[in-house]
Amino acid sequence: MSAANALRGEAELRVGDHVHVLRPSFAALVAAEGELGPLFALVERAADGRLGLGELACLFWHCVRDRPETLTREAVGEAVIAQGLASATPALRVLLGQILQGR
Repeated sequence: MSAANALRGEAELRVGDHVHVLRPSFAALVAAEGELGPLFALVERAADGRLGLGELACLFWHCVRDRPETLTREAVGEAVIAQGLASATPALRVLLGQILQGR
């Protein structure tokens, strides 16, 4: 059973043995935007295939719901690499969809 609530626009990301819920809350998206620049530009880069690995990890990092203190940003990036970009794409698609469409 999934811990992510699709009605909230949540997705999941496995980091090691743990599955973390990614929730694109207002606070999370504002924090990501503070690092990455305007979210619409982020969506455009993703649509053009120009979204960098660091940008992807940054967005995921800020969207981890109830982020445990033991989880590091580097672990999020390493998880994306370990699983491959194809495995990260569904979560990215959900988050970008929420950025564009909202709830």
